[in-house]
Amino acid sequence: MGKVTGFLEIDRQVHKYQPASDRIRHFREFTLPMSDKEVEKQAARCMDCGIPYCHGPTGCPVHNQIPDWNDLVYQGDWETAIRNLHSTNNFPEWTGRICPAPCEEACTLNLEDIPVAIKTIEQAIADKAYELGYVRPQPADRKTGKRVAVIGSGPAGMAAAQQLGRAGHEVHVYERESRPGGLMRFGIPDFKIEKHYIDRRIEQMQGEGVIFHCGVNVGVDKPVEELLAEYDAVLYCGGSEKPRPAGIPGVELHGVYDAMPYLVQQNKRVGGEDIQSAAWPEEPILAGGKHVVVVGGGDTASDCVGTAFRQGAVRVTQLDIRPKPPEKEDKLTVWPYWATKMRTSSSQAEGAEREFQVATLEFIGDEDGELTGVKCCEVDEKRKPIAGTEFIIKADLAFIAIGFAGPNEESVLKELDSKLETTTDRRNSTNVVANDQDYRTNIDRFFAAGDVRRGQSLVVWAIREGRQAARAIDEFLMGETVLPR
Repeated sequence: MGKVTGFLEIDRQVHKYQPASDRIRHFREFTLPMSDKEVEKQAARCMDCGIPYCHGPTGCPVHNQIPDWNDLVYQGDWETAIRNLHSTNNFPEWTGRICPAPCEEACTLNLEDIPVAIKTIEQAIADKAYELGYVRPQPADRKTGKRVAVIGSGPAGMAAAQQLGRAGHEVHVYERESRPGGLMRFGIPDFKIEKHYIDRRIEQMQGEGVIFHCGVNVGVDKPVEELLAEYDAVLYCGGSEKPRPAGIPGVELHGVYDAMPYLVQQNKRVGGEDIQSAAWPEEPILAGGKHVVVVGGGDTASDCVGTAFRQGAVRVTQLDIRPKPPEKEDKLTVWPYWATKMRTSSSQAEGAEREFQVATLEFIGDEDGELTGVKCCEVDEKRKPIAGTEFIIKADLAFIAIGFAGPNEESVLKELDSKLETTTDRRNSTNVVANDQDYRTNIDRFFAAGDVRRGQSLVVWAIREGRQAARAIDEFLMGETVLPR
């Protein structure tokens, strides 16, 4: 694929960032796009490696045909490249921005630490397709007369709705918030993905006949039973948004918050919306002039770090209970799987102080109940506190970002209660029971996909599940389907 000797002749390059001192002054995206010619050169590095692990189960959950569209980009055939990319991924401009790119970890060239710049190329294809007018509504040639309701408009719900609409079904998407997008819109900061990339997909889907109902909290404003009575099938894509309980003394102090209300607020500010909502009823949370501590080492924690810097935090410290990972993994024992190694996000590179192998013992406050510090200690390899290693970090604001434990329990789950079968996984998360073949729950005509089924995961997995659930629903309704898995 690409140029036969390209990987030998061309050095790996990815798009650059604005300097940290500049980008923390705004909430816009800060990547500097590469020229078309540079992207084509990077695509030329894709080698004919025999077994392309990049798009197998170890690399890309949606099975993007990466070598194929790399070759098409190298040849300058952007139109066929986006058509190929869209055949597996409804929203490549999203994944090209926020996916952690397990495909690059699985790339054969990663054995030499110089993988093909797959994520950069994917984003470039999607953006170029919009620039050239290749992304247009694709309404179905004929209507089936079947009606499907989708609960939730995150990546899983959006992918399923688009696939079902193109299959000819009448699709209605119900979203609790004021605008579609789920936590793609309200949970992920604009500096990682600006929300007009979501808006233009909504316009495309509306042109394909998909109908969005915003401000409708299914299970509260509109019963699930009504949907089951009105539609031939209902797909539940509510996501995983219940914060995982930290069990840390002092969480009731003023100044200690779960991560998501903080991120949702700032996204609403940037979007010019009221920061208050029934789902996120917090007072205004701002980090300007404050010492901030973020508990957790994942993507959500990193988003809190970047947001705090942009709000003007004096100091941001991130606490991770895991040991500091090695700078480089042992390729022969890990590749082509995702490796545990030292990674620094763009937000962390903006000046965060990182503490590894540290447990959060207690949030400390004054007599008025205001947070003043976070008591920590070092832990051993079993994450047990080491006596005599306690220390206190000054903090005016602390965010708990240790993951999510399942869907919101005050809407769909509350209404269906004992009717809907749920299970607890190894991460102690509550998930709706449905397999990844037909995505059916134990309730007739009620399907589930995305994080609400598999637990907290990546956007790319949500897109895959939404696409597969759409195929299962189409087959259920029509007896056959041509939609891909």
